[in-house]
Amino acid sequence: MKIEYNNLYTHFIFITQDRYPYIKEKNRNRIEKYITGIVNNNDSKLYSIYANPEHVHLLVSRSPNLSESELAKIVCESTKRFINQNKLCTGHFDWQESAAAFSVSKSDVDRVCKYILNQPKHHKKVSFAEEYEMFIKFYQKTIRAAK
Repeated sequence: MKIEYNNLYTHFIFITQDRYPYIKEKNRNRIEKYITGIVNNNDSKLYSIYANPEHVHLLVSRSPNLSESELAKIVCESTKRFINQNKLCTGHFDWQESAAAFSVSKSDVDRVCKYILNQPKHHKKVSFAEEYEMFIKFYQKTIRAAK
């Protein structure tokens, strides 16, 4: 069945292999633009993105034809190839085998976009490990409350 309208907002977090800070500031914009193109070329829309040295946040309204896993795989495989072919990091770049995907309601899109774009300031106060743990705890708590 064809879906004519969708409201499938997903906040993805992709983590570099071993949480190593591969993504250098001088290459951040180029990597973000590349990921934006991948998302757009897969009938999805990217609302915000920020590539930190060891992880990337993006908020996407994804195509109903793609699951979160499928879109994550496409983005990660393409980006890995792009970064390695263009030698945008020292050594061989890779992502961790797993990523995070959190659903976002339409009413929270603006808040999540601001959060993603505010990453440099945010990470001056909170490490990525602390941030990730907070996300997991928050979403587990939300799931338990809904049961």
